[in-house]
This record gives sequence, C-alpha cells and structure tokens, in this order.
Amino acid sequence: MRAFHGQMSDNQPIRRTHAEKQKQLRDLRETLAAMKSHTAPTLRESVQKRIRQLEAELAAAPALKEQGPRGRGDGAQGQDQGQGQGPRGPRPPRSRIRSF
Repeated sequence: MRAFHGQMSDNQPIRRTHAEKQKQLRDLRETLAAMKSHTAPTLRESVQKRIRQLEAELAAAPALKEQGPRGRGDGAQGQDQGQGQGPRGPRPPRSRIRSF
C-alpha cells in the first residue's frame, strides 16, 4: 500500500516543540548518567551525539525567533509570485481524476 503525501510513514523528521526538546534532553542526560560502565561505547557515543545536537538546537532557537514568523527575513514570500508559481518555478496543472 502506498503512503499519501504527509503521512507519518514518509520518513520525515519528527518536528518537536521547544518544551519537547528540553524534555528529551533531560531524558537523554538521565539515560547517559544511568549507563553502566560496560555499556557499548558506540551506544554511549550516539547518546552523547544526540545530546550535543539537542543543545545546539536549543541554543539556536532564540536566534530563530528573532528573525520573525517568516524565518527567511527577505520579505518576498508570496508577494510577487504569480499564480501557480512556487520556489522552484511554475507548477504543472493538476490532473483531475474522476470516478463515476
């Protein structure tokens, strides 16, 4: 069975809020602290890597909020683009499938 666009099985990253990222960071730190001395080094490194990624994301979050709701800062989003124009150029017309 095929997935439709936007379905959770599309292998897309899960988007988390700031609070969810903070909770995940706390959980990962607790997990790292609870690891035994004989835990596999690769597992320990992967947890440490994810902790560093989350810390970087949380540190960058205030800078992203300062840019404004558009996120780009160029102000051209959706204003001077024509009908059917997207960031990659004109879109082809949609085909209509009708069943009777």
